[in-house]
Amino acid sequence: MDINKLMSELEAKHPGEKEYLQAVREVLLCVQDVYNQHPEFERNKIIERMVEPDRIVTFRVTWIDDKGEVQNNIGYRVQFNNAIGPYKGGIRFHASVNLSILKFLGFEQTFKNALTTLPMGGAKGGSDFSPRGKSDREIMRFCQAFMLGLWKNLGPDRDVPAGDIGVGGREVGYMYGMYKRLVNQHDGTFTGKGLEFGGSLIRPEATGFGALYFVQSMLKEKGDDIKGKTIAISGFGNVAWGAALKATELGAKVVTISGPDGYIYDPAGLDAEKINYMLELRASGNDVVAPYADKFPGSEFFAGKKPWERKVDIALPCATQNELNGDDAKALVANGVEMVAEVSNMGCTPEAIDTFIASRTTYAPGKAVNAGGVATSGLEMSQNAMHLQWSAEEVDQKLHTIMSDIHAQCLKYGVESDGYINYMKGANIAGFMKVAHAMMGEGVC
Repeated sequence: MDINKLMSELEAKHPGEKEYLQAVREVLLCVQDVYNQHPEFERNKIIERMVEPDRIVTFRVTWIDDKGEVQNNIGYRVQFNNAIGPYKGGIRFHASVNLSILKFLGFEQTFKNALTTLPMGGAKGGSDFSPRGKSDREIMRFCQAFMLGLWKNLGPDRDVPAGDIGVGGREVGYMYGMYKRLVNQHDGTFTGKGLEFGGSLIRPEATGFGALYFVQSMLKEKGDDIKGKTIAISGFGNVAWGAALKATELGAKVVTISGPDGYIYDPAGLDAEKINYMLELRASGNDVVAPYADKFPGSEFFAGKKPWERKVDIALPCATQNELNGDDAKALVANGVEMVAEVSNMGCTPEAIDTFIASRTTYAPGKAVNAGGVATSGLEMSQNAMHLQWSAEEVDQKLHTIMSDIHAQCLKYGVESDGYINYMKGANIAGFMKVAHAMMGEGVC
């Protein structure tokens, strides 16, 4: 495999798509050696086929706001790869949404879903529509209009979307309601639905819970335990909330949360009241964390800064892509951080990852760490197919088992000659090999 040649060809075909190209390069660098051991992959152009989406659906979304004015947005669905199962991946509503971001997310989703061991392919979708500042009725009308442009490409054995940034239970409910009317059947397409109409227990918490189960496995592998560890978390939405909830439950102390306005440092650590307040902050729609410092004496707000300057045992990026850069990584390493685990998708820049690996700091990528969210979505699909609902304890146990299995896959391919566990390499190779073998088995198509 000639990575430079492949990347040059991709850059020529997809100029300016920096997030997508970054994600592809990371995977290629990790799988190069194992790929070259399989000449059958090269003959069948597995890599060249794998890095391009199966299809991209782009459509206009026209809706009417509360003033009666006509509004237009762009809708997307990137169906990346369905070699191991129907397309599966979230829908994101945010002003920053563009094709590069959705292709990067769909590409990552393909390997993440493969790691779960569940039969799910990779996809991602969304729109440049921002729910912030919109009324409930406006959001409903937009979701219905979005579904009018997408529904023919969805189905329980074809493509099953979920939520993502800007898309929670309310938005999923509106989209599924419209989809259900258009297809005239209740087939369970969409995950993250309300419990009353097919949703799964603990789905909102699943990404954060799964991440902490993975962190537990990493610590156990080192002969360590999470109790008493100090943890820096970024973000304050559902993912950060779930991570803070489970970390605190397991005996760790979470000392930071963050937003676009800056970060909170709370040396006393988060407790049940503070974790619940994270949901209140999110529900306010203001997208800021500064009010936390006013509500809880002893905590401090640092405007315009990131929490990675703090001395902690474990760092968990939980917000968005490339949120932790090379300088942040150097600060964490200098402060003796023991472990960094991406709970956000591609939360660390390549420079940050290089810093962690060079310093032999334990680091794990989002496609392994945050797979608990889509794994629980897969469990929701199973419940829908069987027309039943499992208890929270049953779902949580299955989630715990899946995250342990993902950790085992990372160990299989990630242990280096000096004993260092390269979780990035392990996760990428494990996911790649499963998808590659499926593509080989299905022929050139």
